[in-house]
Amino acid sequence: MTTAHYLRLIDGMRTKEFPLERVSSGSGISGPGYHTTFLLGEDERSEGDEGDRLELRARRMAEHDVLLALLTLRWGEPQMVSLWSAQERMLAGEVMAEPWADAVASCEHLLLWRTGDRWTAVVLYLEDDGPGCELGVLVTVVDPP
Repeated sequence: MTTAHYLRLIDGMRTKEFPLERVSSGSGISGPGYHTTFLLGEDERSEGDEGDRLELRARRMAEHDVLLALLTLRWGEPQMVSLWSAQERMLAGEVMAEPWADAVASCEHLLLWRTGDRWTAVVLYLEDDGPGCELGVLVTVVDPP
C-alpha cells in the first residue's frame, strides 16, 4: 500500500456511516460510532523470520512518520495522548469504550486529531517481546479515555 492509498482509506473512514452493530470489515472492525483498520500490504501478514519482521517494523515506522507528517500538514499538530492512566484503570477492572480498548491494551500512546465531530487516531501497535509492528487508524465520535 502507498501513502496515497492510506490517505484515501482514512478519508473514506471519516465520511463513511457507522454501522448499528459491530462488524468485521476486512482488515478492521466497525461499530456504533467508530471504524478501525490496520494499514497492511497484501504480502505483510506472513510471519517470516526475525530479519523479515525487523525489516517490516522499520518500514512500518517509516510509514508511520510519513503519514503523521501528511496528516499534520492537513489538520495541524496532533495531540499526543498517553494511555498509561487508561491502562491502569483497565487493569483495575474499568471497561474501556470501543474503539479505544484495543489501543489502550496495546499501546503506550497515540496521536490524535479532532476534525469536525470525529476523532482520528494513528496507532503504532508494537509487540512487547519481539520485532512485530502494526500500523493502525481509528476514526470515531467516541471521546478518548
